[in-house]
Amino acid sequence: MPKTVHGLAAALPLANVDTDVIMPKRFLITITREGLAEGTFADLRFHEDNTPRTDFVLNTHPWHEARILVVGDNFGCGSSREHAVWGLVQLGVQGIIGTSFAGIFYDNARKNGLALAMVSPEVRDRLMHAASHEDGVNYTIDIENRVIRMGEAKLPFEMDDATQTAHLEGRDDTLNSLEFADAIRKYESGLGERQRVRVIQ
Repeated sequence: MPKTVHGLAAALPLANVDTDVIMPKRFLITITREGLAEGTFADLRFHEDNTPRTDFVLNTHPWHEARILVVGDNFGCGSSREHAVWGLVQLGVQGIIGTSFAGIFYDNARKNGLALAMVSPEVRDRLMHAASHEDGVNYTIDIENRVIRMGEAKLPFEMDDATQTAHLEGRDDTLNSLEFADAIRKYESGLGERQRVRVIQ
């Protein structure tokens, strides 16, 4: 998981972008995580004949190489499909800056190393405006210090301690569970005895 995300930022000002917009359900037929980049924002990126929409930011220069998105309110709402995060990561998105994210989407992002930086509406609008400049602009999401660097500016963002730790230490739910491995084994080893006692009683 990245400790710092640096790259070109693209402005995606739409509010309430749900997981079906991020990853339409017709792309959920795969039994693996592979090949989901094509489906990411598919209805925004492509016409029905699969030709690129020239008015969508990620199809235009220089933002086709964007690694960071600055998004509208309530990004990632809707269903719990983790495919939305998988697709974004496969598309090359490493960080998203916004005012609010749906809870399940936020958790899925943490598990997959996608950094979500929560900022005030004023900071978001400032970053959104700058990201729209025709020459493009690079941002750095500094997870350790919880600031976004834009040139000389350092703008604070929110990230809960558990998510920050997950990014900095490369942790996930499996590793967190393994910390209790001894206690789990101790509990499991006593299951047979507890069951025997219940039968006797």
